[in-house]
Amino acid sequence: MEFSGLTLGELAELRDAVRSRLSWDSSVSDDELRQLIENELFQRERTRRMTAGERKAAVTRLFHSFRGLDALQPLLEDQEITEIMINSHDEIYIERRGELQSVNLGFESAERLEDLIQSLVGRVNRIVNEASPIVDARLADGSRVHVVLPPIALKGPTVTIRRFPQNPLRMQDLIQKEALSQEAADFLRQMVEAKYNLFISGGTGSGKTTFLNALSQWIPTNERVITIEDAAELQIRGVPNLVSLETRNSNSEGKGQIGIRELIRASLRMRPNRIIVGEVRGAEALDMLQAMNTGHEGSLSTGHSNGAKDMISRLETMVLSGADLPVMVVRQQMASALDIIIHLSRFRDSSRRVTEICEVIGIRDGEVELSTLFRFDEEGERDGRVVGRLLRMEPLRNIRKLRHAGFIGEAGG
Repeated sequence: MEFSGLTLGELAELRDAVRSRLSWDSSVSDDELRQLIENELFQRERTRRMTAGERKAAVTRLFHSFRGLDALQPLLEDQEITEIMINSHDEIYIERRGELQSVNLGFESAERLEDLIQSLVGRVNRIVNEASPIVDARLADGSRVHVVLPPIALKGPTVTIRRFPQNPLRMQDLIQKEALSQEAADFLRQMVEAKYNLFISGGTGSGKTTFLNALSQWIPTNERVITIEDAAELQIRGVPNLVSLETRNSNSEGKGQIGIRELIRASLRMRPNRIIVGEVRGAEALDMLQAMNTGHEGSLSTGHSNGAKDMISRLETMVLSGADLPVMVVRQQMASALDIIIHLSRFRDSSRRVTEICEVIGIRDGEVELSTLFRFDEEGERDGRVVGRLLRMEPLRNIRKLRHAGFIGEAGG
């Protein structure tokens, strides 16, 4: 693989040469560093000519290896890139405008990529090594980083970076993108303001976090909100009384781990009006449900599933994975805690849409019963884009919270 006229091996040699000159003074300015790099390139150009564009790109790449994130820096600076997937040191893919594509970039060795990984996770006090080869972290801009090291990753160190916009999409933006209808948005606004417990489900990349951020814009400013996440990525705006909590991995001795379950329990003693759990994946689902059942109405969370009904089954499995409870008790907990399930899907044209909004209405014949309030009706394709409508199906049955909030007669009545 070549980068701007130089192979990765040649870039490594140049970086080593510049590093040797820096060894006597690590406090050089950015301008001085660029000058050192240009001097080394000038020496090399005696045997190999480079165009002005190749020289500029090589200087930038080498500069980023000292002051930035090496090959990742130009990708992170491109605001159209929403995902960066490093399969190995010389195989990188990106997602731009919903489409996957490979890029002609890479690291000169797996060791160089692993050095960068250690730098990234170290900045947020995380540890990743052969004994603990999987870790979640985040960048300074809020991007989520997931790392898998050998021997688990057979091709070498693997990194997936999920990018988030600097200015999160608001609900009106999602309406313009046809992710949902104005009618559905108005309904959900009342659900948030009336403190219904909402759960957002969907597959990977379906827009759950984006949608949760958009819903949070309707949380009243006089409430105290606590967010709980594995790796902080929520961008809650407009809530001044906000506390953000993040899990912690165990140290090198296997001690000090603090998981989502512990954070949920701690949050209950912090006088929250609402609790937002970024995503539930396991036994912490029980703690989330109990929090919703103990006076913290208006709480929100997300989870992976293929549909609203499937999300109920997955939550049941999550709870049972960490608690020896009768299935019926678990289902009663869910029916009591959850009010609304919003399901998002990613379509073949890369669009993300709300496909279901369901109300949890209780237990029937031993099963949690759902009522579909809105459902997306796909009508086909036009100019390569999926078209359809989010149709209103059934009225809201549980209007107690609407009545208490003064919305009775405006929705579901």
